[in-house]
Order: sequence, then structure tokens, then C-alpha cells
Amino acid sequence: MRTRIFSGFIVFVVMFAFIVCGGLPFKLIITAISTIGLYEFYKAMSGKILPVHFFGFTAGIIFDMFCVYIVSHANIFNAFSAGFIMLLLFYMVVFHKSCNDKDVFITLFGFYYVCFLLSHIYIVRSYVYGQYFVWLIFISSFVCDTGAYFTGMLFGKHKLIESLSPKKTIEGAVGGVVWATAASIIFGIIIEKYFMLDNVYTIHLCAIIGVIGSILSQIGDLAASSFKRMVGIKDYGYIIPGHGGILDRFDSVIVTAPVVYYVMVALIEVDVL
Repeated sequence: MRTRIFSGFIVFVVMFAFIVCGGLPFKLIITAISTIGLYEFYKAMSGKILPVHFFGFTAGIIFDMFCVYIVSHANIFNAFSAGFIMLLLFYMVVFHKSCNDKDVFITLFGFYYVCFLLSHIYIVRSYVYGQYFVWLIFISSFVCDTGAYFTGMLFGKHKLIESLSPKKTIEGAVGGVVWATAASIIFGIIIEKYFMLDNVYTIHLCAIIGVIGSILSQIGDLAASSFKRMVGIKDYGYIIPGHGGILDRFDSVIVTAPVVYYVMVALIEVDVL
């Protein structure tokens, strides 16, 4: 437990420093996290790193380095996605004798699951008022995880999805949502008190993200558990002592990051509040 707490603290400090810094250093750390996470995913799903996976690594690095521009231009994003898919189809045709179709699909899915979703951490940080709301990605994820753990430990009686995660309970899941939503609202109150954000109902935005983010963060965690059970592994890796791999620590953040971004797009860029 001490190792888990200490390594988790180190990860938090490193992420805190890069998020505050922003810019190119933050983009590079997100690219590194995505690439390591993609490596873990490919190795877990295919058993080893295969030549076709390098298309995923390349696409992931390019996407992460230009993610803000690509995501903000629909035609560019569509062209990028179509080009990546056609490249994989070309690979399947040329190397059809040695190519396993399953590994091609894993390559494609892994890019979107890891690189595309995780890149939203940087995209949120780069968006208007993103230097404030980027923290909601981790609040709705980590507070939910902690709240669910302690609530489940104290009050948990009914299993959530025992076949995927035997220790998770319905009471814990509800507690995680309550704690994460409360923490997000408190965060919104603090931001509204000390910072003037034009045309934004900060508390409302934080509450919405707290509810949706905490629910989906648990789905992200369970989905990662499903992947691991599918291939018979306990952890994706060992890079973070006490936690496992990058994906073991960021499996819920993968889902909460897009939630924060698209709620921000809906409630800040579009004047609906």
C-alpha cells in the first residue's frame, strides 16, 4: 500500500508540473504516456509487438503532436482517419500470408482507444479556460476511484459486475459518483470565487462533468478489466510500482478526458448557458 501511495504521489507531482507548464513539454509528456500505453495494449492483446503495430505507433505520435489542429478541423480528422485505415488495408493485402487480421484490428482500435482518447488531456488544456478545467479530468476520475473504494469498503454489499471486478459493489459505484461530483462542485466554487470566467456558469459545468465523468470513469475501469481478463493478465505493465502499467493508472482518465472536452465545447464555445 505504501508503494502504491508513494508512486501515485510521484505520478501526480509529475503530471501537475507538466499541466501547469503546458505547451510543448506537456504535449511531449502526453505523447510519451500514449506511446507507452499503446505499447502495453498491443503487447497485451497480441502477445508481442508485431510489425503492423508500428503503423499504430507512428499514427499515434503524429496525432498526439498535432492533436489540437486535427481535432479542431473535421476534414483533417476525417482524412487522417481514412488514411490510417487505408494504410492498414494496404498492409493486409500486401502481407496477407503472414498478416493476422485480428492484429490489424487491434492496431486500429488501440490507436483510437489509447492515443485518440488520451490526447484529449492536452486538447482540454489548450482549450479556452482549459488551464482550469483540465483538473476536472483527474478529479472526476481519481476522486471517483478513491470514493468508490472507501464507500464500498464501508457499505458495499451488492456486487456491481463480479465477473469483471469481484471487489466492486453497487454501493461503491454510487459513492464514487457522489464523491467525485461533490469534489467537482467544490472545485467549481473555488474557481468561480477566485477567477472571472466570462460567459461560463462554472459550477454548473463542473457538476455536469462530475456526474458524467465519474460514471464513465468506472466504465473505463471495467472495460480495461475486461480487456485484461480476455487475455489472462493482471496488469498491463510494471512501470508504476503498486499500480502496474500506464493503462492501469490511466484506464479511467482515458474516458474522462473526452467527457471534459466535449462538455466544455458544448457549454463554453456554444452560448447555451
